[in-house]
Amino acid sequence: MQTTEDRSILDKLGIWASSLCALHCLALPILIPLLPLVGSLFFAQDWFEKTILSMSMIVGFWALFIGFYKYHRQIYPLYSLFLGGLIYWNKDIFGEQYEPFTIAIGAFLIIAAHVTNLKLCKSCHSCESDSDSGSGSGCAS
Repeated sequence: MQTTEDRSILDKLGIWASSLCALHCLALPILIPLLPLVGSLFFAQDWFEKTILSMSMIVGFWALFIGFYKYHRQIYPLYSLFLGGLIYWNKDIFGEQYEPFTIAIGAFLIIAAHVTNLKLCKSCHSCESDSDSGSGSGCAS
């Protein structure tokens, strides 16, 4: 049987990856004027941002799917993850001036999905004992 810590490591990794991705995108406008050479060589590249976001979404999907399948059977954290990823991926859809707000909303939805999944999984920790009596509402048996 896995411990709660083992079950939540993917969620924590997803929270860190999403947070670092958001920090990168939000801090970049400040760092580029200060460090133009470093900012323009590597971190400001579109492929770098897409790679970080893609890794964050893969880890996020895996963590949330495990939480859904093994523990809580609640789909809404996955909706939040995919909506946040979609918003984040299309961060320039409203124009460059609104990009930081779009990034913040997308990152918030991704992080909220992980936090919600952690809470749902922790609340189902006691479902194993409740499932025998049939009172494990919303948790997988």
